[in-house]
Amino acid sequence: MSTVLAFDFGASTGRAIKASYDGKSLEYSEVHRFENIPVTESGRLCWDFPYLLGEAKKTIEMCGRVDSLAFDTWGVDYGLLDENDRLLGLPGNYRDSRTNGMPEKIFKKISPYDLYRATGNQIMPINTLFRLAAEDKKNAKTLLFMPDLFIWALCGEKTAEKTIASTSQMYNFASGGWNYDVASLAGVDASLLPALADTATAAGEYEGIRLIKVAGHDTQCAVAAMPADSEKTSAFLSCGTWSLIGCECDKAVLTKKSMDDELSNELGADGRINYLKNISGLWLIQEIRRNFTAAGRSYSYNDMETLARAQKPFLCFIDPDAPEFASAGSMPEKICAYCKNTNQPVPESDGALVRCIYESLAMKYKYALDMISENTGRKFEVLHLLGGGVKDGFLCQMTADSLGIPVIAGPAEATAIGNIMLQLIALGDIKNIDEGRSIIRARESVKQYLPEDTASFEKAYEKFLLALNKN
Repeated sequence: MSTVLAFDFGASTGRAIKASYDGKSLEYSEVHRFENIPVTESGRLCWDFPYLLGEAKKTIEMCGRVDSLAFDTWGVDYGLLDENDRLLGLPGNYRDSRTNGMPEKIFKKISPYDLYRATGNQIMPINTLFRLAAEDKKNAKTLLFMPDLFIWALCGEKTAEKTIASTSQMYNFASGGWNYDVASLAGVDASLLPALADTATAAGEYEGIRLIKVAGHDTQCAVAAMPADSEKTSAFLSCGTWSLIGCECDKAVLTKKSMDDELSNELGADGRINYLKNISGLWLIQEIRRNFTAAGRSYSYNDMETLARAQKPFLCFIDPDAPEFASAGSMPEKICAYCKNTNQPVPESDGALVRCIYESLAMKYKYALDMISENTGRKFEVLHLLGGGVKDGFLCQMTADSLGIPVIAGPAEATAIGNIMLQLIALGDIKNIDEGRSIIRARESVKQYLPEDTASFEKAYEKFLLALNKN
């Protein structure tokens, strides 16, 4: 029997899941959960790494003896070490405004399409390449992505796990290594980028516990845990603070149409390509709830769903990925301004605001999956919805109605389960991801949402496209 500890850090919370596998059954439970609140350092929005590391060490002590542990986090963010292996300030937060305008500076040296062909990533200002272009790197000797930074802090190993590296806009899918020519466009010396590590490999020890490099990018852990029995007809939606919708492919799609459609290639845990679109997800719900609370109106998430259900459908739509929605604060005002600027009715209640977000997300999922179908030539028959969004039945049903295909919701803990499964592969308890998925299908309870109101959503989709294109 192997016992493992999975740390899953999201952009709003961190949690630790302890699991045991005896060769037949997998059992797991959450042992610790804590907030992940951004902080400010020298005017920069940052992550409180010492606090997060302290919570991890507290959890390890709390759990006692385990065979291994591993970390997964969100993508693109990193810390910089100096020549004495000291952290140069807190790791920057991808929502920090310093990257505004950085893609345009890089485009003076390389065309957007040449950059896309070289790296495969959807071009977004938050990507590591553009972050580094805005960074003071004069004392930096080593870059480590967030999951790798935790491993370094525990055992001193300085490598970059491949799936998290593939989110950086500096990874070369053709060679499977760094694209040093692209990195140099941001003033990055090759020596700053550490050696790459394969997924599900050992990375040292901490107090006698083996440290494993699982898929450092949480999306790839979640997709690894997708309980699909056919990748060719299955799409996935990893739904949390961000929504990442896509499919598994054998090779990267690097066409100009793919770039224009803002689709991204990221390396999956098993070496396949996860071809996807990044969409602002439950961040919109989380942020508007914070805004309601600050205004003296405290709602639970269930309260917000109840308010939304009572509203008239399809009143108005937003583009969840419009730049104004990426930053914190004033979400109700921003939604109202968007609707006014696109000649739509303006939401007049909290419930109408929340319903606008839900319906806009469901429509954006259809918009993105249609693009993925066009670029891959594949017709999807089912969507596997993974992660925290599984708990939101209202959104799950809307997604099924919008896409017109069944939605299989679950597991809710897909990211942590993927982390656990990859540790078990590294320990030799499970052969590969396919075997892991069969274990997950046998163990996990999922809920199926069948399309119920496709006709209404198809009619409203035209209104959504108008709102999208007018902005």
